[in-house]
Amino acid sequence: KGGKNRRRGKNDNSGQKRELIYKEDGQEYAQITKMLGNGRIEVSCFDGIKRMGHIRGKLRKKVWMGQGDIILVSLRDFQDDQCDVVHKYNSDEARTLKNVGELPESAKINETDTFGADDDEDVNFEFGAEDESEEEDDDLDIDDI
Repeated sequence: KGGKNRRRGKNDNSGQKRELIYKEDGQEYAQITKMLGNGRIEVSCFDGIKRMGHIRGKLRKKVWMGQGDIILVSLRDFQDDQCDVVHKYNSDEARTLKNVGELPESAKINETDTFGADDDEDVNFEFGAEDESEEEDDDLDIDDI
């Protein structure tokens, strides 16, 4: 039946509605662009600046974050290129923020776009031989060589 984790139970409160947290001064909405490991993430803030984000200890092993998630970050006074993750919004909350006008219309919510792989149009692979090259092979004869 399982070990002690089964007896302890899951701390699952996904069904409950929680109050929507809006940004205050010194905070900014952002989207995760890359997971770097060791509690760090690369974040694209909606004020147009890319920053290194640090997941604070309260959220570190309790709230799982992934690429493309909308988060609330606290900006640092002494380092403009770094910030701290304060809160993670689920997709419903992010959609509500977008409808209210807190997030810009360009924000992609709950879309599985990978941020680094937008150059797919430039890559052209052709598998197999074309018709012209196959005909040339038929014309060549081993005896002629």
